[in-house]
Amino acid sequence: MIKIAVFAFNPFQENTYVLSDATGECIVLDAGNYSAAEDNALVNYLNDKNLKPVMAVNTHGHVDHMLGVEQVKQTFGVPFALHGDDAFLVASAQQQGEMFGLRVRAIPSVEIDLKGQAELTFGQTTLRIIHTPGHTPGHICLFEPESKALFCGDTLFRESIGRTDLPGGDYSWIMNSILKKIVPLGDDVELYPGHGAKSTIGHEVLYNPFIVEVLRGDVNYKEV
Repeated sequence: MIKIAVFAFNPFQENTYVLSDATGECIVLDAGNYSAAEDNALVNYLNDKNLKPVMAVNTHGHVDHMLGVEQVKQTFGVPFALHGDDAFLVASAQQQGEMFGLRVRAIPSVEIDLKGQAELTFGQTTLRIIHTPGHTPGHICLFEPESKALFCGDTLFRESIGRTDLPGGDYSWIMNSILKKIVPLGDDVELYPGHGAKSTIGHEVLYNPFIVEVLRGDVNYKEV
């Protein structure tokens, strides 16, 4: 079973997750730490728990999710993993930061391309990689079957979905990702999103207006 710690970082209150297991190895998912205080909060947690980061991983390449990636890489000497279809977003991090009024300290290099990969491992843990384009072309979710935990980034939120009006976004893609790849995982799967409170797939099927309007036929989305 994995252990999950969450930190709400930067002005966008982005959820940064530390996923660890009994071996003490861990990954830092969507490192959005922005200030010295946030850097210290993350590093102190890892040190206090005697955890060994082996990788920085991102669900996607938007700047609010990668503000602290380079700091994690430099502090712990770990590689950065991202789906290659979002490499253009990493390259444009400075411009994204200017658009949203964020200071980008450094643009991290990507050492591990997750495109086409089915799994990601650390310690005794295997996470299933699910490609969920729509919010961005290279967006992924990470699923841990034993814990029934899905780290869904900005694809799906509690009673909402990710924006599709930014470069590379597409409404039909995101709805296809949600309805064909996420919902079938089962009602009892817990959702850990990139912003806001966690939820379950069952809750979203009942109360997420974007899902409900499609399921009851009020809105048709283009199959992809």
